[in-house]
Amino acid sequence: MANSSTQTRYRVSGMDCASCASKIDTAVRRMDGVEDVSVSVTNGSLTVTHADSLGSDAIARQVSRLGYGATPWDRGDGKAGNGTDDRSSSHDDDAGAAGQAWWRSGRARLTIASAAALVVAYGIGLVYPAAEHWPFLAALLVGLVPIARRALSAALAGTPFSIETLMTIAAVGAVLIGATEEAAMVVLLFLVGELLEGVAAGRARASIQGLADLVPKTALVERNGGTAEVPAATLAVGDVIVVRPGDRIPADGEIVEGSSDIDESPVTGESTPKRKGEKDVVFAGTISTDGVLKIRVTATAEDNTIARVVRLVEEAQESKAPTERFIDRFSRYYTPGVLVVGALVAILPPLLFGEAWDEWVYKGLAILLIGCPCALVISTPAAVAAGLSAGARRGMLMKGGAVLESFGRITAVAFDKTGTLTEGKPVVTDVVAYGKTEREVLSMAAALEQGSSHPLAVAILERAKAEKAPIPPAFGAKAVSGKGVEGNVGGVALFLASAKAAAERASLTPEQVSRIGDLNGQGKTVSVLLAGEAVAGLIAMRDEPRDDAKAGLASLKELGIRTVMLTGDNRKTAEAIAAGLGVEALAELLPQDKQRTVGELQKEGLKVAKVGDGINDAPALAAADIGIAMGGGTDVALETADAAILHGRVEDVSRMVWLSRAVMANIKQNIAVALGLKAVFLVTTVIGVTGLWPAILADTGATVLVTANAMRLLGWNGR
Repeated sequence: MANSSTQTRYRVSGMDCASCASKIDTAVRRMDGVEDVSVSVTNGSLTVTHADSLGSDAIARQVSRLGYGATPWDRGDGKAGNGTDDRSSSHDDDAGAAGQAWWRSGRARLTIASAAALVVAYGIGLVYPAAEHWPFLAALLVGLVPIARRALSAALAGTPFSIETLMTIAAVGAVLIGATEEAAMVVLLFLVGELLEGVAAGRARASIQGLADLVPKTALVERNGGTAEVPAATLAVGDVIVVRPGDRIPADGEIVEGSSDIDESPVTGESTPKRKGEKDVVFAGTISTDGVLKIRVTATAEDNTIARVVRLVEEAQESKAPTERFIDRFSRYYTPGVLVVGALVAILPPLLFGEAWDEWVYKGLAILLIGCPCALVISTPAAVAAGLSAGARRGMLMKGGAVLESFGRITAVAFDKTGTLTEGKPVVTDVVAYGKTEREVLSMAAALEQGSSHPLAVAILERAKAEKAPIPPAFGAKAVSGKGVEGNVGGVALFLASAKAAAERASLTPEQVSRIGDLNGQGKTVSVLLAGEAVAGLIAMRDEPRDDAKAGLASLKELGIRTVMLTGDNRKTAEAIAAGLGVEALAELLPQDKQRTVGELQKEGLKVAKVGDGINDAPALAAADIGIAMGGGTDVALETADAAILHGRVEDVSRMVWLSRAVMANIKQNIAVALGLKAVFLVTTVIGVTGLWPAILADTGATVLVTANAMRLLGWNGR
């Protein structure tokens, strides 16, 4: 019988660059019983699929030997345990991790100790110049010993060409040629660079986790006729919670009592609060500004909107972009190549041309430091992680770096109509009165529709409520199958029906018939209200476009992207909606027709994104280059789609394109900085202008610049 397997996820501390992730991946993958490994720098996570016979503690110990802390993810305390506390190096915890001051991290303590030792060495050198070699050697060892231990552990675990290896060789070589002081300074600068990387990585990691902090830790829940304060994490679906003015809402839910302006800016980025009342949906982390609400919980803490956003972004960040995969492959050959080049520079000039050994060995060591690949390998994942986080904080979720990259290459977007370009529910657009006021027509129609859940009935009732039209009681109200509804209101027999059914009971004037035809021509459904045998009014309804639909389509056209609307609705309605939005329309399509249309667009050479609800549009979403689900916060259909727009904004499609282009531009800048600085210092080192100190400053400086440049994306403003 085959051994069963399990999946264990760890929180890894001290991992802040792709080089770290590569070492951990290689070391764990070499263990007997390990089937698959996934490492995410941005999440600080390690996910291992392994045989049950291989204990999770053994995996944690393997990680700890490399100098990183590893603890099961669900503990969430950030402290290593169960054999993971082998704190043998500067990688023992995260600088800049959430909830911890950077100067309290193990990495910071080592850096400060190394700096202090170097200051003492300089002091001794000033007093006893003849003995300065030994104090500088001691200062060097303070920082170098942990680095060398990490290099040895990495080599034994399958990564011989690590940055720690390059640093150790360079430092030992410098001591051998008498440059002990420089070697000590180089090690200190290396530790400072690592510390800065850790701070930046910690802040990037905290940026998306900060979303989780929007949800309050406690909630007021109705219990036994009163309220009790309980941890928000313990709320169950169906619980009724009380939210006071100014409080954050602790769970996704539906308002059952009260109304308030809801500030959704922490979740959606929208600056204007929305008025919400009974039956309206609210999200965890949003704020009730001016009213007391009773809310029925519809999702547990681990499944609310914000928790799902965080989880989806974490999963997305574990999916590498094509550019990132290329850089990873490139770096496998790059580092050994640097060692070879450094050795050739150190050996060939003295052997072939009789040059001084000390001078060229020194230059060879400097080249090892220049060649450190940190800035290069972090250039792409840092930008991708920041881009995914920036999008998620604005309700735009993408399944990974590959999807984020692909958005920038989109040349056509196919939209579903109902629920995507439109609100997905009919609203009353026109009320035409004959012999009565519009308010009276609404009042009588609403009286007949009371208690009905039919979408057209709901539209009439909502319009009557908005117009503050009184809704009198109706007597004998009943549905007339396939025609409409009838009843008696205030002693008057009323019949609300389709134009065809109304014409069977009363004579419509040519003007009324013409008006109905005009409204139908605009894609509107018309109900006729009869009072006795006379027409009292017409009520036209239509599923109206979203408020930002027109602007969203226009912004895509500005980007040179073709837009088309695909719908199963009748041609007349589709063309009326399309004319108002300025979009090409294809109507009366079945799901397979939408899929075929996407294929035809692709055959024209277009890169196609399909936007829909992710359920009945599943074939087209799957066929498109990118499938985008237009979600409602708690009901995002991500099974088929590659991306989701949580808050139903059409403009977010163009924002995703802008974000992709911004990320790709950022990656190109990062690669240019990383390789450009190396090229410059390679030349200046060979010709003797720069040495060890500038070499390590170039590497550290490039890493910090690349990371800082990527972090700029966290402040991306939508363009």
